[in-house]
Amino acid sequence: MAGGIAIERDAFGTVGIWQLTLTHTGKFNAMSRSMWAELKAVFTAVQQDASVRSVVLKGDQGHFCAGGDIAEYPDFRFDEAQLRHFHEQEVWGGLRAMLDCDVPIVACIEGNCMGAGMEIASCCDLRLAADTARFGAPIARLGFPMAPREAALVGQVAGATVARAMLLAAEVFDAGAMLGHGFLTRVHTTDTLGDACRDMTVRIAGLAPQAARLNKQTLRALNRPLALVEYAQEAPELIANLQPVADLNPYAYADSAEHREGIAAFLAKRAPVF
Repeated sequence: MAGGIAIERDAFGTVGIWQLTLTHTGKFNAMSRSMWAELKAVFTAVQQDASVRSVVLKGDQGHFCAGGDIAEYPDFRFDEAQLRHFHEQEVWGGLRAMLDCDVPIVACIEGNCMGAGMEIASCCDLRLAADTARFGAPIARLGFPMAPREAALVGQVAGATVARAMLLAAEVFDAGAMLGHGFLTRVHTTDTLGDACRDMTVRIAGLAPQAARLNKQTLRALNRPLALVEYAQEAPELIANLQPVADLNPYAYADSAEHREGIAAFLAKRAPVF
C-alpha cells in the first residue's frame, strides 16, 4: 500500500471545513511519491473551491508524519536527474500547493512529526500539538541533506537555530521546546488535542472567509526569504546577489557512497557506517 490522504468534507458537522488525514498504515504515515502527488491535487482543489473556509490536517493512528517512505528510495534517489525531479517537482509541488492555498490550514500534530512531516507542518498556518509529539529531521543518519527549498521553508518557520540542530545534529525536540521556539501555536494533552483542533477549525470557519484569504495573500507576499530561494532556482538572472544559491548543485550527492549507505542501513535496520 502506497498510502493516501483521506478527505472528509463538512467535517465536525460544519459546512466549509475539510478534514484531511495522512494515512500510511505501518509507516507512521510516511509520505510516498503518490502521496506527494495527492497532496498537490487536494490543496489545488481546496484553493479552487470557494466554499471551503478552513482545513484541518492530521495523521492517522496517533502520528502526524514520520518523513518520507524510504522503502521507495532505492528506485530513484541514486540518479541525479530523478532525485532532482522528486524534490523539485513532486515534493515541492505538494508543499507549494499548500503554501499557495488561501484557505487557513490547521495542523493537528501527535506522535512523530519528522522530515517531510516538519515540511508539511511548516506549510500550515496554525500548529496544535499533543504534549507527546516529537519533531525533527534526522536525515543526516540517512546520508543525505534536506533539499534547499525545503530547508528554507523549515528554517524560516521553525527558526534557523532549530533547523541547524535538526539537520546537523539530528536533534529531536519535544512539543514544549517547539512551543518555546515559536513553531507551535498551542500544546494540548493527547486526550484534548482533537477537540482543540476541532474548535480552532470551526472558529476560523465562522469568520469572514474573504478576510482570511486576503490575509493569507498578504502574509505570503511578505514571505520574502523563501521567495528569494524560489527565484534563485527558477530565475537566477533576476537576483544576481544570490548567485551562490543559484550556483548550488544540491543533488550531486545522488550516487555517493554515503547516500547509498545511509538508505541501505535504514532498510536493513542496522547502524550506518559513514
